[in-house]
Amino acid sequence: MSPAPGLDRPWREYVGFVPLAAFEDARDAEAVLWLDIDNTLYSQVETRIPELMADRIRDYFRGLGLSEKDAEELHTHYYKEYGLAIRGLVKHHTIDPMDYDEKCDGSLPLEQVLRPDAALRALLERIDRRRMRVYALTNAYKTHAQRVLKLLELDTLVQGVVYCDYNLQDFSCKPEATFYRAAEAAVHTPPGMPTYFVDDSMSNILAARALGWEWCVFFDELHPTDAPHTQPNGVVRVSSLLQLPRVWPRVFS
Repeated sequence: MSPAPGLDRPWREYVGFVPLAAFEDARDAEAVLWLDIDNTLYSQVETRIPELMADRIRDYFRGLGLSEKDAEELHTHYYKEYGLAIRGLVKHHTIDPMDYDEKCDGSLPLEQVLRPDAALRALLERIDRRRMRVYALTNAYKTHAQRVLKLLELDTLVQGVVYCDYNLQDFSCKPEATFYRAAEAAVHTPPGMPTYFVDDSMSNILAARALGWEWCVFFDELHPTDAPHTQPNGVVRVSSLLQLPRVWPRVFS
């Protein structure tokens, strides 16, 4: 099978994909909605998961023999250079990526800090699945992604997850163009299909828009607003996912 447009290799060599209970591919859909998971489907302010994760990553770096200062600097450098700390670790250190996942994402006390959000679940239930497909798009490994969705009781409303497959030698991640193109291929998205996307990273949003994902929304919980706001760069910003129907009225029935 030849690679999908925008890819040099089959999509499975870039990303991983796991179908969930209600999986249908996008071939017969009218549009696709992609949901980021971490710090988007739950509150980073209330859960403090970003801080908990950063502590674990720095601990992992220190376990490689680095000082506190070097661990923090290298963590920041790899995140900026590669999009994920683990990308730099795999490229420049001899590590087991699954050991990293177990000690970092896998050790997060998610059961203690994540709770289902009835309002968010009700919002996603308003999407007509006969017309739209709803998938998750994450830079985490599948174990963490599925764990989060289950704890939030959204695993029956999200139809599949495209994730960073740490087992691949040169896996892709957001905001790389290959990650988005591989995601499209994984769910058989027809060319030109309207694509909706919400993420808490502006760089991820801008990368998706550059590829033609027209309906992108930047989720910014840290700067609360009463209504969606269009940024100077043309990207719509919301501070609550419950504001999405005001941006995408055709998505929510």
